Amino acid sequence: MDLKGTNVLITGISGFVGSQMAKRLVNEGAEVYGLQRRRADGVLPHNLKRQGIGSQVRLLEGDLEDISSIGAALTESDPDVIFHLGAQSFVPRSFSNPLETESSNCLGTANLLEAIRVKDVDPTVVFAGSSEEYGLVISSEEQYRRALEKYGTIFPEPESIPEVPIAETNSLRPMSPYAVSKVYGDYLMRNYWHSYGVKTVVSRAFNHEGAGRGIMFVTSVVTSQVMKLKLGETDKITIGDVTAFRDWSHVSDVIDGYFLLAEKGRHGDVYNQGSMRTNSVLSYILLSLEKAGYSLDKIETFQGEKVVDDPTEPDRSEIFGKEFEKTKVDGMMLRGEIDFGPEDLGIIAHAGSEKIRIEFDSERFRPAEVPILFSDTTKISKLGFEAKHKLGDIIEDQLNYYLSGAERKGLY
Repeated sequence: MDLKGTNVLITGISGFVGSQMAKRLVNEGAEVYGLQRRRADGVLPHNLKRQGIGSQVRLLEGDLEDISSIGAALTESDPDVIFHLGAQSFVPRSFSNPLETESSNCLGTANLLEAIRVKDVDPTVVFAGSSEEYGLVISSEEQYRRALEKYGTIFPEPESIPEVPIAETNSLRPMSPYAVSKVYGDYLMRNYWHSYGVKTVVSRAFNHEGAGRGIMFVTSVVTSQVMKLKLGETDKITIGDVTAFRDWSHVSDVIDGYFLLAEKGRHGDVYNQGSMRTNSVLSYILLSLEKAGYSLDKIETFQGEKVVDDPTEPDRSEIFGKEFEKTKVDGMMLRGEIDFGPEDLGIIAHAGSEKIRIEFDSERFRPAEVPILFSDTTKISKLGFEAKHKLGDIIEDQLNYYLSGAERKGLY
């Protein structure tokens, strides 16, 4: 897409993705506008400052929950493209404060679309949906049995098992207030195309990470603790559910996908964005330890009842009908050969004579967990999308970010 000279409005410009997207757009010659809430201190948002583009973007004062401020922003920016990234995006926070999430994400999206409808603007709107919309994806008969036992009801019932890789036609079973809010925005975006001709495209991006990811997100929770461990700032890693599987992409690949959808996405349609692989939180921890210089021999639970030798050994065997990059312990968990839960209390990772404690914190387990996310990106691939980064690239970027922070600021 030739972005030079185009007007682009980004909601959520000061966020992890929005700030990096803004930098890319500035470098490509676009006129970049960003909607941000009024700051009493007048300080440039941290992420824009870190990207070094504060003077190259036009920040417009506004709030997604205030439709008049959105209308003013549309008048001033006259956008050709809007990337609607603005949202309360932290899943655990949505459990503790669901009304905040619903107001920001549902009302905010409705206000944006309604302001576009009544104003004399005609942008393409790319909506940041989420893989969390799929929620309770069934990957095996055993997982289905456990889910029925836990929740009593699963709706819609799976038509076939497994339901992975996840295509855009998969059932939506959102498992958090955040996920529900994204389903609302997803459907509303498409309704405004069908009803009013607003040119919307929905991206359901799976987890995307990289340097600068918020410290509350699990990949940063992992890599920041690994770097603290390496620097002697801690003697253990504390984590929640290590058996959750996620499809992690590099943020730059996802931004490529957003740009592609703005150019070639069919209006009123939905596109997955992901890496077409799935890896466990446990593997993210173990691979982060290896990238930090620890050579892992084996892992075992605190009681020593479960042991896996060479847990990070590469495994490209076919699972769910797909060959993909994973570890030995990932393959074992996906095949149901081993499992880890709160009753295990934690895992010890052996690296030569060193024993690294990975403790399970019951308070970090979600009230309703999403067990597995694994994208089928066939649809966006037909537009020309290709993921360029491996899982190890994401981990390296995050570790280097925390290392540079340690050297400059003494933070870690």
